Amino acid sequence: MTRPTTRALVGTGAVLLTSALVLTGCGGSGFSGDDAGKTDAEGLTSSDDALTLLIGSSGDAETAAVQSAVDAWSKESGVKVSLQVASNLDQELSQGFAAGEPADLFYLSTDRLAGYASNGSLAAYGDQLENKDDFYPSLVENFTVDGTFYCAPKDFSTLALVINTQMWTEAGLTDADIPESWDDLAAVAKKLTTADHVGLAFGAEYQRLGVFMAQAGGGLVRDGKAIADDDANVQALDYVKTHLADGTFAFAKDIGAGWGGEAFGKQSAAMVIEGNWITGAMSNDYSGVDYTVAELPAGPAGQGTLQFTNCWGMAADSPNQQAALELVEYLTSTDSQLAFSKAFGPMPSIASAADAWATDNATLVPFLAGADYAQFPPNQDGAADVIADFNSQLESLKSTDPAQILDSVQSNLEAVVE
Repeated sequence: MTRPTTRALVGTGAVLLTSALVLTGCGGSGFSGDDAGKTDAEGLTSSDDALTLLIGSSGDAETAAVQSAVDAWSKESGVKVSLQVASNLDQELSQGFAAGEPADLFYLSTDRLAGYASNGSLAAYGDQLENKDDFYPSLVENFTVDGTFYCAPKDFSTLALVINTQMWTEAGLTDADIPESWDDLAAVAKKLTTADHVGLAFGAEYQRLGVFMAQAGGGLVRDGKAIADDDANVQALDYVKTHLADGTFAFAKDIGAGWGGEAFGKQSAAMVIEGNWITGAMSNDYSGVDYTVAELPAGPAGQGTLQFTNCWGMAADSPNQQAALELVEYLTSTDSQLAFSKAFGPMPSIASAADAWATDNATLVPFLAGADYAQFPPNQDGAADVIADFNSQLESLKSTDPAQILDSVQSNLEAVVE
């Protein structure tokens, strides 16, 4: 599970070039002759070929957990599986398609789905999953393009408020002070801000500030229309700007940290807005820091957060899609997802695993609660580049008119969404 954040962009002029350039030539069959496999009644190929899986791993724990699950399924099914760990998943995935030799299954992000779907690189197998109805509806929507459910969400994460319990107590705060509104958040951030640490920190990016937009009733896309310049989004960024200016909020980079988890672990911030992947960083690198997780406070329009996910993409050219489908069903089963969660932190993408996960992770339940009201970043082809440009502009939010930033995002987003 990788920590969702911004992708690099070579200059703002690249915004409208979109990720379609990366995908050029990715479609088309790279399998032929006897290796092509037979097609069954459901339109899936079937053969004796081994399967290949391409993943982008967050570290040794994730790699080992996936390998263990794959080995168990392979022993049970008799189908050999080769696990490949990418050093640059996007690049290696696109190279495999371009060469006509894609992996059978692979991690696929929401912002790459539409491009690969449009050029015929993907098999749309979502409706053939036996556990299709068990996935959270918002996750299914994440991987649906033009009404077609393409691939199984492998897990997901949301953002919540992570609080340093020692700093909280030292500031004279109790459980009764956990913020439930923007005013509450501003008040506790002020009390928590000292000469040594800021009250609240987060990354200078939509993937964090987007929670405020959601809480104000905004977002980037609604009903297939770009809404970046909505008044709710202006209100959200104005709120953030106000508290960046008064010094109670800070961007992680401005307090010497690469991301919110580092700022929190180094105790440069009393609170951060982060996802459940922070648990791994805290246990591995900052085990001496005690913390509490709470749901993010509501804004003018109610509660809001962001969710992040990947799916198990399947190649349209795979000669053994039937076996690949069965492997996906195994990897997204309750037992497998709970094992993955224990090993490297993601939350299961299926509702049937929720109770068991909550029992095993009682202190992290606020992350799971966010699934009920989470927004997800736009999944239209090219949206990732627009967001990257948005992030570059957010870095100067403290000295820039939010409406000006959002007008620019609106123009760029309309070009790829509408």
